[in-house]
Amino acid sequence: MEILWFLFAMGLLAMIIGPYVMRHRSGIRQVAPGSPDAADPDTYGFVRQEELDIRLPGPDQDLLDVLDVVQHTQDWRAAAQLLAGTPKEGEVRWQRVQAFAGAASLELQQKPGAGGAWLRDWRSESSKDAGAAQVHAEFLVQQAWRSSSAGTDDFRIILEEARTVCGEAALLSPGDPIPYIVELAVARGLGYSNEQFDQVWAKVIDRAPEHMGAHLAALHYLCEKWHGSREEADHFATTAAARAPHGSLLAALPLFAVYEHIPDVILVQGFYQSAVVTKAMEGALFAVHSARADDPMLAHVRHLLILFLVRSERWAEAMNQLVRVDGHIGALPWTHSGDPAATYTVHRNLAVAGYEANGGTPATLLR
Repeated sequence: MEILWFLFAMGLLAMIIGPYVMRHRSGIRQVAPGSPDAADPDTYGFVRQEELDIRLPGPDQDLLDVLDVVQHTQDWRAAAQLLAGTPKEGEVRWQRVQAFAGAASLELQQKPGAGGAWLRDWRSESSKDAGAAQVHAEFLVQQAWRSSSAGTDDFRIILEEARTVCGEAALLSPGDPIPYIVELAVARGLGYSNEQFDQVWAKVIDRAPEHMGAHLAALHYLCEKWHGSREEADHFATTAAARAPHGSLLAALPLFAVYEHIPDVILVQGFYQSAVVTKAMEGALFAVHSARADDPMLAHVRHLLILFLVRSERWAEAMNQLVRVDGHIGALPWTHSGDPAATYTVHRNLAVAGYEANGGTPATLLR
């Protein structure tokens, strides 16, 4: 009897993990780096795994230059100058606030008690600087998620402080959406009621109604694993997409809603070819094709598309996205991994293998 239960359990396990380890239609398999069958990044001009930049979703040389100066000298003035010259209503400012906060948080993690001193100096020496307050608030949010577990006393204490700093930042820069976008993450962590969340969201859209980063932050609150449901998240995403003007990347929001609700174990064969997933992917592809080439959120959408295109075995389309974002991978879905560079590289290798297995070559790849 025990052997029968063992065989039954093994059969179930095979059914669950089979789609991940078998690629019947294309015969694709993963190989070790350095193997003669491994995808060579140089063939397509790809950046090697160890050189991938996990700090940003796409290039922002001004930001990277300033980060290097700030972290090398521990002088905050270059950061203050860059943010002061960055328009407050756009996506770029939000990304730069996140990057400065993330850099300080990682420094503190690497050097407890000493890392990120430049941010503390910035706040104390320039207490009326709205940029400093915004970075500080986002720093506290990132610290809460990085250093403690959701729901613990430490977690709540840090987020309560973040909420206070959000209020200070809002007073320093009236009309700026950033403090309220940061507070959306606070709302998720502290479990704001729907009414409290709606009040914060109203302040965001009053200031930046088409802000993609803000919509993604709100979507996280509304998803099933936090304070909403699959239906609420889908409704929010599809409504925003339907109202989005031509050229807006908000048309890709339903794909992010699908991503937030991918089950941990996929039992349905062909999940990534299902009507719901396919429709969301087509919306995201339309958004990418319609968006401005310099839209700062374009890389975010391309990165998520890569995951879905690879898993649905749409190899050529995946490759077309890869050649446009390769090098910078600080975006979903890779940042949800413990090793973003490795996870991204696995998907990139699968795309190359699938593309070439179906007759693709570097010469036939559209750029």
